[in-house]
Amino acid sequence: MKSKKTLPTIIKKERKQRLSLTFAFSLVVMLVLLSAIALAAASVALLAHFKLIAAPDGDLSLGTLILLMALISLVLGSVLFFFSSKIPLRPINDLINMMNRLAAGDFKARLRFRGAFANHPAFEEITESFNKMAEELENTELLRSDFINNFSHEFKTPIVSIAGFAELLSGGGLTEAERAQYISAIGEESRRLASMATNILHLSKVERQTILTDVTSYNLSEQLRSSLLLFEEKWSAKGIEVQIDLEEYTVEANEELLKQVWINLIDNAVKFTPRCGTVALEVAQEADHLAVTVKNTGSEIPPHKQKSVFQKFYQADESRAAEGSGIGLAIVKHAVELHGGSITLQSEHGITAFTVRLPQKQVSLRHGASH
Repeated sequence: MKSKKTLPTIIKKERKQRLSLTFAFSLVVMLVLLSAIALAAASVALLAHFKLIAAPDGDLSLGTLILLMALISLVLGSVLFFFSSKIPLRPINDLINMMNRLAAGDFKARLRFRGAFANHPAFEEITESFNKMAEELENTELLRSDFINNFSHEFKTPIVSIAGFAELLSGGGLTEAERAQYISAIGEESRRLASMATNILHLSKVERQTILTDVTSYNLSEQLRSSLLLFEEKWSAKGIEVQIDLEEYTVEANEELLKQVWINLIDNAVKFTPRCGTVALEVAQEADHLAVTVKNTGSEIPPHKQKSVFQKFYQADESRAAEGSGIGLAIVKHAVELHGGSITLQSEHGITAFTVRLPQKQVSLRHGASH
């Protein structure tokens, strides 16, 4: 990231580069104009020398000379400009062609200037900016395509299961145990489908939100404790040991958004902790930030997968895909960043820890929301 000290110098340098580009185009126009005038003057001189043009008294008047030079300059200037303009306008044509390709949906289009223009600093800046934009558009398109494909797959799976069990139930000839099993499976898949739909709505809402609203000051520790209690039945059934290290902390935040953060993190921790494992919840003060850590024992997330866990529908443990939708951590990341915070993941030595760092006060964000 560019430092504040070097920013004025960088802006000044960029202005000089763009000004030099303006001078270059102006020089081309001036050369064309001077060439046209010189050729016009030479043409008039030749015509007069061979007596192809002359006034009635045998001498050219000043007015006639000027008129002839103007007419010849206009004709020659037009011809010269037609042929010479192709050179300075070539990069502009290249840029327009690449923009048209982007507009047509070809996000693999990349700009590369040719000839002397390729090494000019201003054209290098244009090339870098355009290619970065094209790359971002291509990545966005890939994410959109992956999202649609994964979305369709994740929703289709429970629907097919529900339809299959319903068909078995309607066929009859089942024992009471089988009937109860199929009804339970339908209920479980229905709840999973409802949970996925709810998470999609939450994610869509968070992604559209750019300004943090409904900021209040409340007891963060109490919110963490109540969020943990929501999963008491799950961690008790697995014999999980829950460790809580919480002093009383207050935070300025959107209470509902942060509740979604803690619910998703705790749910993941309980889900991926083996029987008789441990889930820990800690809060620490770091200057003007609070660091909330949710960690659990169990299998580690490989380093090459850690950067992907916050992507929509990504599941690090594909064998446990039926237990979730891969949307929760995407919601967490967007909600935390909306608060001006950050989230980090550390998974090693049999312990996986997610740490959320949040500013205790949201003064600037709150003021921004009120404008």
